[in-house]
Amino acid sequence: MAIVTLGGDTVHTSGTLPAVGTDAPDFKLTATDLSAKSLNDYAGHQLVLNVFPSVDTGTCAQSMRTFNKAASSLDNTKVLCISRDLPFAMARFCGAEGLDNVESLSDFRDGNFGSSYGLDFTDGAFQALLSRCVIVINSHGKVIYTEQVSEIADEPNYEAALNALQ
Repeated sequence: MAIVTLGGDTVHTSGTLPAVGTDAPDFKLTATDLSAKSLNDYAGHQLVLNVFPSVDTGTCAQSMRTFNKAASSLDNTKVLCISRDLPFAMARFCGAEGLDNVESLSDFRDGNFGSSYGLDFTDGAFQALLSRCVIVINSHGKVIYTEQVSEIADEPNYEAALNALQ
């Protein structure tokens, strides 16, 4: 279990992030068109997993905007924005913001992603949502970078995550 804070209050997650150098766990997520997506759907691509509690918070929305801007110049890389928001809400947000360089995926159906990656909040105001994290996976399916943001309201280290791709 990892310990992070929300407004200074301690909250816990269901596990710990996958270790750098290990195979990325498979996942089942739902795209905005309600199709199922798994890690295998992205085989051969580098992935930036931008994980957050809800697109309806300022920091989460900003992370989508920031990664969308960066994604336009990344070769062989997909940026996946993952939360437990309904796919409709994520599609609406991306449409309104003009975000077309990131792919929105939802863990709302069965929580498989949060469980596999150890990101479910087990207590606190955001209980059952996903912890703010960035996970970078290389084109061979290996985890090459992770960051679990220690204060949920803070933004991730975009530069460090993007530098891991080089």
